[in-house]
Amino acid sequence: MQIIWVGSGQRFSFLARLLGIFARPAVFFSGVLLAFSALAEPYATRTQVQGYIDELVETHGFSRVALEEVFAQASKQERIIELMSRPAERRLVWHEYRKILVDEPRVSQGIIFWRENEAALERAAKIYGVAPEIIVAIIGVETRYGRIMGNFGVVDALSTLAFDYPPRAEFFRGQLTQHFLLSREEGKNPLSMQGSYAGAMGFGQFIPSSYRAYAVDFDGDGVRDIWANKTDAIGSVANYFAEHGWRGAEGVVERVTLGDETSELRALINSGLKPTVTVAEWRTMGVQVGPEQDDSRLATLMRMEQESGNEYWLGYDDFYVITRYNHSRLYAMAVYQLSQAIRKRRESTLDPT
Repeated sequence: MQIIWVGSGQRFSFLARLLGIFARPAVFFSGVLLAFSALAEPYATRTQVQGYIDELVETHGFSRVALEEVFAQASKQERIIELMSRPAERRLVWHEYRKILVDEPRVSQGIIFWRENEAALERAAKIYGVAPEIIVAIIGVETRYGRIMGNFGVVDALSTLAFDYPPRAEFFRGQLTQHFLLSREEGKNPLSMQGSYAGAMGFGQFIPSSYRAYAVDFDGDGVRDIWANKTDAIGSVANYFAEHGWRGAEGVVERVTLGDETSELRALINSGLKPTVTVAEWRTMGVQVGPEQDDSRLATLMRMEQESGNEYWLGYDDFYVITRYNHSRLYAMAVYQLSQAIRKRRESTLDPT
């Protein structure tokens, strides 16, 4: 059966119109669809999904037949709902979380990644103002430098979360729309892409909306390839940080001590990721901040649980920017500490004296 896309007065094959390119007619065999149906329940016949298809056709000019073919091959993934319901940031305390992400393999592999991609990292630092170690650490935390990019079909993942995970259904429905749009814009088959259980893709694990907004063609070959092109992935991560306000200032975080964990401080500790309290105000509440810090600088106060007891840290503006990548203080601290471990190791390797 040939699937035809009708829109804007022109007739294209399913893949041609969906992907935004001219292509040979896409042919689907009933046996293929039956095989997919046998493996998992398709979404195409659901009333809710049909309503969503109506929206995409009306708002974005997609072909109904083309979308129904995609959803006929999409299936609910119970494992995705399990993983979404038990993220590490909720299950682990800081010292447990840190052991997973700030480990020796990530440091040593980070040194190799930096060496192999030094020119791209230096150019990204010059253009976007983001230090190489931060970019390297993000890619290291997200995918172990491309070793683990996820093996869920992105359409499966986003469909599962959009239609079978009510707590975040609206958000992931939006991401599913973004995925179809980027597929059309970039000339990709939406069913061909794989990623994490949340639909994040490539070296830096961009969700579809982030790809459309922040991915860059950093090597100038005309393609924004965050899946196989490390140069594009590096530029895209750097651009993401720059667009979210990365300043590159000294002091992303600062370890501090408290005179006493008063009730006033307890109400503020770990109360938010965004810096809203000035250093001067923290000082008046008994937080012992380094003398070099400007009184007017904004910070957030964090308690991090170590095996031997609690640590206290102030997070400044650039720490908040890291949390725009993943809204977790544990994640942001792991990225920062990994970045510093990689930079220190690299410096000692370059200058062993």
